[in-house]
Amino acid sequence: MALDGFSDQTLSRRAMQAELLDAETELELAYAWRDRRDERALHRLITAYMRLAISMAAKFKRYGAPMNDLIQEANLGLMKAADKFDPDRGVRFSTYAVWWIKASIQDYVMRNWSMVRTGSTSSQKSLFFNMRRVQARLEREAAAAGRLLDKHEMRQKIATEVGVPLHDVEMMEGRLSGSDYSLNATQSSEDEGREWIDALEDDGEQAAERVENAHDTETLRQWLLTALSSLNDREQFIVRERKLRDEPRTLESLGNELGLSKERVRQLEAAAFGKMRKSLEGQSREVLHFLA
Repeated sequence: MALDGFSDQTLSRRAMQAELLDAETELELAYAWRDRRDERALHRLITAYMRLAISMAAKFKRYGAPMNDLIQEANLGLMKAADKFDPDRGVRFSTYAVWWIKASIQDYVMRNWSMVRTGSTSSQKSLFFNMRRVQARLEREAAAAGRLLDKHEMRQKIATEVGVPLHDVEMMEGRLSGSDYSLNATQSSEDEGREWIDALEDDGEQAAERVENAHDTETLRQWLLTALSSLNDREQFIVRERKLRDEPRTLESLGNELGLSKERVRQLEAAAFGKMRKSLEGQSREVLHFLA
């Protein structure tokens, strides 16, 4: 569903006029798209939840991006959610779609905002998207109580609320209040002054880390192969199709191929994972996480 050429108001009107799906209809449309690639069902499912995408896009207007672009990204996230949604899991599509829509919008904002401001660690990114909102709420609560928070107290409260170190709050506050500077600018007025980019630490993977990671990956692979060898052919097939494919197959599709019910396939999968866990007892947590 292309959005180019539509204004914010037009998109909003179209979204508000879309039908509201009940759980049964939503499930029918999801099955029609997943099993038969019915594009009309996909269009109907996406159109019904465009109001959700627009509502979430509006929450990111404060980052300065055009609303139409935010809605476009929200719609891309909505379409990706529809493509990956598994109706067999027993959750509503709207619940599943929220994560994909938010991730798509945040990825767009991160690509189009200065990385000097957003930061790169998880705590810095969390602050980038939440600090102003948390600060505004704390200020309202303090005003309602007849108090005025000084800067240090405000920073401490923000750090506690977001769950990040105090120094990250102080750093992000400076980034959001300042303007962008070129990393190729010199650190002094001297002709031979070093550029700021030369002072950045190389956070790329070092040679020793690459060797260690490669060794660990090979060890994990061997453990998994050993665990798989403890299964019979049918169990190995189910595990491979459910866990080792880029796009895991559903219990229903495996059941159709094997001539079994969906529930029976689930039982065989659980039994296979149980055998593998027993084989891997005492081994790496990463491998056991694969069987979760």
